[in-house]
Amino acid sequence: QVQLVESGGGLVQAGGSLRLSCAASGRTFSSYAMAWFRQAPGKEREFVAAITFSGISTYYADSVKGRFTISRDNAKNTVYLQMNSLKPEDTAVYYCAADRLGGSSQRLYNYWGQGTQVTVSS
Repeated sequence: QVQLVESGGGLVQAGGSLRLSCAASGRTFSSYAMAWFRQAPGKEREFVAAITFSGISTYYADSVKGRFTISRDNAKNTVYLQMNSLKPEDTAVYYCAADRLGGSSQRLYNYWGQGTQVTVSS
């Protein structure tokens, strides 16, 4: 069982940066792939970024590639999402997710955080 708690969301102007954190409970964090998803108002939840359990491999949605960076610190049981050059269309609730296998489909993830709001003003 893994419990996830996101933090770091907020209001930022276009072009600004935010770093989201997701703290995980449990002693097996390092064996889980982690991901970030987001859901904008009136839209379906979509994949943002994922990282393998080791942190060696990362994957990004085309819409955030080159602007967002996912990373993890297994010693701190935490995964991060550094978001730079933010755009109004990045406005959404951002969710952290974990599972053994990982990938870009939300159906592959059994553990979810409660979400953190990111609002980018123009």
